[in-house]
Amino acid sequence: MTAATREFQVFVKPAGARCNLSCHYCYYLEKSSLSSQSGRAVMSDEVLDMYIRQHLEAAGGNEAFFSWHGGEPMTAGLAFYKKAVALQKRYRPDDKVIVNGIQTNATLIDEEWAQFFKREKFIAGVSLDGPAVYHDSNRRRRDDTGTFPDVLRGIDLLKRHEVPFEILCVVSSANISHPLEIYSFFRTLGTEYITFLPLVEFMPSENKKVSARSVEPVEFGNFLAAIFDEWIENDIGRIKVQVFEEALRSAFGQDHTLCIFRKRCGGVPVLEMNGNFYSCDHYVNAAHLVGNIRDASLSELLDHPDQSAFGQLKWDTLPRYCLECEVLDMCNGECPRNRFIETPSGERGLNYLCSGYRFFFNHCKPFVGEVARVWRQQRYTSF
Repeated sequence: MTAATREFQVFVKPAGARCNLSCHYCYYLEKSSLSSQSGRAVMSDEVLDMYIRQHLEAAGGNEAFFSWHGGEPMTAGLAFYKKAVALQKRYRPDDKVIVNGIQTNATLIDEEWAQFFKREKFIAGVSLDGPAVYHDSNRRRRDDTGTFPDVLRGIDLLKRHEVPFEILCVVSSANISHPLEIYSFFRTLGTEYITFLPLVEFMPSENKKVSARSVEPVEFGNFLAAIFDEWIENDIGRIKVQVFEEALRSAFGQDHTLCIFRKRCGGVPVLEMNGNFYSCDHYVNAAHLVGNIRDASLSELLDHPDQSAFGQLKWDTLPRYCLECEVLDMCNGECPRNRFIETPSGERGLNYLCSGYRFFFNHCKPFVGEVARVWRQQRYTSF
């Protein structure tokens, strides 16, 4: 696959799983042992240099998007990102535009960070689960105190410095019953982008049994449908809700941009701070270690047969129940991580969230169909 046609987004973990918080539902804290780098707490200059060069070489088109993740990526320190930006500028081809995105809990943002984000045109993704009563139920510090006031302070700094930001809301049993309250609260913050991420958390030592914190599938479908109706009424064209935007892509015959809804995955791998390349953020384990950028280029790892096979397996293992579903083009089985229940006929591999997504996509399907009809009509009359 050539750089011109390759699509990818690397979740880079410059500080590995390190984080200043101890959120109850975090699945990445346990990954700290996999990124051991001779006791280092941050990606070395050597690995950073390799990664920046290799990413720019691998990126097709005129844009190179760098996605900094964690743990909490800000624990890598401001000096690290200043080095990263300097390397990007040094190696950037004349025809490339560089964009940096950072997914953060926002509690470490101060004036200096906000000024840096503004100056270097960063986009911030902020983890926020709604008003304090819902957010603080899971997103807590190691001393078990809540984080809500510090998150709002960080958002305020981003807004004052005109740093574009989006909200990532984990939907759990703590907030799933309050969709309109949560959505209305996010609107007051002035965000233009919202992502709702359903929590599917497995119980320790119990085979695919979900925790009490996890969402109930049908409740999640109702949650999305309630917000969709409010969005249609008041906010379409003003606020982008990721799952709604993905559903609407089918109206225009477009491929999904979000990996969980694509037919094949594998385009969003993880690069740990020691240079290890893993298939996916939910599969950072020895079985899905594809290689290391010290030994093979990022392009080679993205196109590695093991990575291709990982992505293809998503489609190849879809149960017949999914293949015959009326909303298959909107869902495509969602994330393989969540495909652990049985279909009504007893076939393995159905997504735990199926009933919720099926309800929601059918709920929005009439609107999507009307959008498709108007779009086709406009195309026809324009010829």
